[in-house]
Amino acid sequence: MNFNLSWMAWTPPTAIFFVVIALLLLGMGVWEYASPGGNPRVGILRFETTRGDRLFVSLLGSAFIHLAWLGLVGPSLWWALALSVVYAIGVFRYV
Repeated sequence: MNFNLSWMAWTPPTAIFFVVIALLLLGMGVWEYASPGGNPRVGILRFETTRGDRLFVSLLGSAFIHLAWLGLVGPSLWWALALSVVYAIGVFRYV
């Protein structure tokens, strides 16, 4: 079986990005298997969210953080990554 993946620039950061997303989804699946239901809760946004909702909000917000960082600061994304991790922790704790 020969996969032609030349249409996408598979650089190491690109591969790491997709591996991390896959690991997050796998980790959420294991977490759901170990503790079903996830206890939906109402946070500061005042609507009920589950663990999956909070993961989605944190990934979406992290994408916007990185895009804003690229546009306003430049191509060095390490601080944007640190800010995204802090943002994701805040989302899982308070949303």
